[in-house]
Amino acid sequence: MELGTLGVDPSRTVLWAQVTDGRPKMSIDGELRLRPDGISGNESLYLGDVGRAALRSLGPADPPFFDDPPGYDEQKWILSTSSGDVSMIIASKSYWGFGLLDKCFLNRIEMTGPLSLRARITLDIAASLGRNPWEPTFQRLFRKATGSEMREHKDAWQGLIEYAREEMNEEIQTVSQRLSQLKGKDSEIEGILSKVSESLDEARAALTDHNAPAVERAIGRAIQALVEADPSTEIRSSEFAASVNRDAKWWNEVPKSDEVDASHLLEDDVPLVDMTEEE
Repeated sequence: MELGTLGVDPSRTVLWAQVTDGRPKMSIDGELRLRPDGISGNESLYLGDVGRAALRSLGPADPPFFDDPPGYDEQKWILSTSSGDVSMIIASKSYWGFGLLDKCFLNRIEMTGPLSLRARITLDIAASLGRNPWEPTFQRLFRKATGSEMREHKDAWQGLIEYAREEMNEEIQTVSQRLSQLKGKDSEIEGILSKVSESLDEARAALTDHNAPAVERAIGRAIQALVEADPSTEIRSSEFAASVNRDAKWWNEVPKSDEVDASHLLEDDVPLVDMTEEE
C-alpha cells in the first residue's frame, strides 16, 4: 500500500482516516461486490464508519468491487468504485493492537477526478463522521503506518475542506449578485425573489455547518426560483450538484427473495463537526 498523503492536488487525493466503529456489517457476493448484510450465500464483512461515509459521499455508483476481499479478518479489505468523473479506492487495515478492536483500524481513501468534486466529497465525509477523521487513536503508530506526519494529514483534509467551502461560497455570491440585479425591477416577481433570498440564507447556514449536500440543495432551490422569476437567467449549477446525487441506490438492491432491511444505511440525520478548530 502506497504511503503518504495528498490534499489539494490537480489530479489525485490520498487521505487517511481513523476508524472508530466497524459497523455497518455488510456482505460480499460471488462477484466480489459489496452488498447489504443478510443475503443468503454471501460472506460477511465490516465496512466501518469511514467506509460508509466515503461511499455515501461519493454518490450513486455500481456496488463497489473488492480488489482485495476480506478473509479471516472481516475488517481488512480493499475496494474500488466510481461515480461520474470520480473514482475511489478505500483500503482498510489495522495499525495497532492486532486488529482486536474497531479503533485498531485506519482507512486509506484515494480519489481521482475533478478537484472540485474531490474537495466536496472530502468535506462531506468529515461532516458525516462528526469528528476530525485525521486524528488517530495512537499518533506514533498512525504516522508510521501512513508515512506522513500529523500536520500533513490535517493539512491535506483541511485544505480540501477549505477549497470546497470557498467554491460553494463563490456560487452563493454569484446567485446573490443575480438576485440583486432583479430586485426592484418587477413587483410581480418580488415574492419569488423572497424565496431566492431565503434559500441563499439556508445555503449560508449550511456552509457554516460544513454541510455540503444542504448547501447544494439550497443553491439549487435558489437557482430554480431565479429561473422562474426571469427565464433568461443563465446561472450554471455547480459541477458537484449536476453530477452527484447522494442517494446511492445499490444499498437496497437486494433480490426480493433475500430482501433485508438496510434502512440504517440511508439515514438522513447527519452529525456535524467544526473542522476549523485548531489542535
